[in-house]
Amino acid sequence: MVKIDKVYTKGGDKGITSLGDGTRVSKTDKIIIALANLEELNANLGLVVCKISSPYKSIIQKIQNDLFDLGADIVTPSNKKNVLRIGKEYTINLEKEIDAILSNLPTLKSFILPGGTEISSRIHLARTVCRRCEISILELNKKKYVNTEILKYINRLSDLLFVIARKLNILNNKEILWKPGKNSKN
Repeated sequence: MVKIDKVYTKGGDKGITSLGDGTRVSKTDKIIIALANLEELNANLGLVVCKISSPYKSIIQKIQNDLFDLGADIVTPSNKKNVLRIGKEYTINLEKEIDAILSNLPTLKSFILPGGTEISSRIHLARTVCRRCEISILELNKKKYVNTEILKYINRLSDLLFVIARKLNILNNKEILWKPGKNSKN
């Protein structure tokens, strides 16, 4: 368990921060960028939790906890043993949720425009931040090994957020489909 007895250390005042193992890195390091994006995603999901009803509220809260697990895995050197690692069960849990929601949705006949209800819009916003997380983690993976299960999880998470947003819009008859060329003069 983590023990935090002081919020500020002044160590970051010069643009340097510590990883979980004590390694000092620049705040512009790809590890810190990936963590910052995960943190932004988690904050967006926190807004979603304030507005969403069950059963999706508990799903999102589980994801928020998972995102901290992802961060812990990312900052821990790959050669360190007996530490928290993202396993395939994390992604399998997301896939089960996706499959359950999709089983009750009509087949898509067009792309979806983000919007509809306020909660769906917030979920779509979180989904786009999730995509940025994925990109920053892929960039980090070019520099240092990243657990492949993290990459699978974050990719599946954006899919889950998409189907939840779609489900909520359909329940409220607010799904907005893309109409190619709708505003063209031709």
